[in-house]
Amino acid sequence: MKRAEQLNELPSGASEIRTLGAALSAGQASSIGLVDDCLGRINDPAGEGARTFIKVWHQEARLAAAAFDDSERAGEACSPVAGLPISVKDLFDVKDEVTLAGARARDDSPPAPCDAPVISRLRSAGAVLIGRTNMTQFAYSAVGLNPHFGTPGNPWDRARTPGGSSSGAAVSVADRMAVAAIGSDTVGSIRVPAAFCGVVGFKPTQRRVPRDGAIPLSMTLDTVGPLARSVEDCALVFGVIAGEEPAPTDGCDLSSLRLAIPKGKMLEGLDSEVAGAFTRACNMASRAGAKILEIDVPQLEAFLALNPNATIQAVEAMVWHRNLIGRRGAEYDPNVRARIEAGDRIAATAYVDCLMRRGPLTHELGRLTACFDAMIMPTVPIIAPSIEACMRDESSIRAQLIRNTSPFNYFDRPAISIPIQEPGSAPVGLMLVGGHDEDWKLLAVARAFETGSRG
Repeated sequence: MKRAEQLNELPSGASEIRTLGAALSAGQASSIGLVDDCLGRINDPAGEGARTFIKVWHQEARLAAAAFDDSERAGEACSPVAGLPISVKDLFDVKDEVTLAGARARDDSPPAPCDAPVISRLRSAGAVLIGRTNMTQFAYSAVGLNPHFGTPGNPWDRARTPGGSSSGAAVSVADRMAVAAIGSDTVGSIRVPAAFCGVVGFKPTQRRVPRDGAIPLSMTLDTVGPLARSVEDCALVFGVIAGEEPAPTDGCDLSSLRLAIPKGKMLEGLDSEVAGAFTRACNMASRAGAKILEIDVPQLEAFLALNPNATIQAVEAMVWHRNLIGRRGAEYDPNVRARIEAGDRIAATAYVDCLMRRGPLTHELGRLTACFDAMIMPTVPIIAPSIEACMRDESSIRAQLIRNTSPFNYFDRPAISIPIQEPGSAPVGLMLVGGHDEDWKLLAVARAFETGSRG
C-alpha cells in the first residue's frame, strides 16, 4: 500500500511553532516562504490538497504573510503563531464568505457578517489563515467520509480514512499543508483524526474556547480545539483561541504522576497494533516512575449503556437542520441525514433524562478521579480502516471510533490524543483525560508522556 513520505519522520515532540518563530525573528525564514511552501503542497496534483481543502486563500494568505514580514522587520511580532500558516475547519464563519460545513446544501446561505471569535483571535495574533479544511458534512461522523467534496487519504496509507469529522484539519497538519489546524469535537472529531493521522489533537473543556460563529452539531457537546504536530504547539494555539496566556507545559515529570486506566469496555476489542502501542506507552511511563492503576469507572459503563450523546446530538441537530432539510435535504449525505432525522423520533423525556443524568454522573466521576493526574486509554480501539470498508459499513465503524472519545464530551473533561506508534507503523493515539477545567495541567501531563516516549 502506498505510504505518504511526510510521515516517514514521525512527530518528535519538538515545538515547530517555537522553532519557526525563532527563525522568523532571526531573519532565517520568512512568512511568505512558509506560506508558499504550504501552498505548494496544497496545489501538488500528486498530493491530497484538493480533497483536504474546500477553499484555499491563496492571495489572502500571501498578502497577510507579506504584511507580517514587513511588521517583523519593524519588530512588531505579536504572538507565538504570528506569521505561521494555520488551517481552519469549514465550520467557522469568515466575514463575507458562506460557511458550507462540508455541504453544498448551504451554498445559497448568506455570507457571514463577521468573523467567528476563533478566527478573529487568530488574525489578531498574526496567524496567516491558509484555507478552509474539508470535513464530514455538518460534522456528524467520526469516519471522515464526504461524498460531495471527496475524502482525503490518510497520510500513512492513502487507501485508509483519515477519521473525522475534522478530516481535512488532521491531514493538513500531517501533510505539512499548515503548521496547525482548528477543528471541532462533539464526540471525538478532533481526537479520532489526530489518532489516525499521527498528530496531536486537543479537545479542551468546552467553555474555554468560544463556539460563536460555528455551525453547531450539538450545543450541549460541541467543543473547539487545535491540532498540531506536538503537544506544545497545541498548547500555544490553544492559548490564542482561548484568549489565555499560555501556561508552561514543561514542568511535569512522569515520575510524579498518578494515572488511572479505566477497566472494562474502554480496553475491549483493541487491534493488535493498538494494544501493543498502549502497553508500550504504559510500560514506558511505569519505568519512568509513574504510578498507574487500573480502576473501575462505573460512570463510564453507565454512559456506554445509556449512550446519551446519540440522543443529545440527534435531537439538537434536528432542531437546527429542520428547515434546511426541508429545502435541500436531497443534497445531504444520506447517512448524515438519517442520523439527524433520528432526532424526530426520540421522545422528549429521553432527551431530558440524558441531560438530567449528566450532572450527577459528572460529579461522581470527578470525585472518583480526583486523586489522579489523568486517565489514560487508547484514543480509538482500531487502526484506521480502509475508505472502502467505511463506505460499506459506516454505522458500525463509526460506533467503534467514538466509543472511547465520546464520554468526555458528555462529562466535559479536557482530553488529548498523542501519537504513540513505533516508526513506520500504523498511527495509534494515546488519549489522556484531565479534570474539568484543568486544561493546562493536562497539556503538561501529555507533554511529559510525549517527552518520555522519545526516550
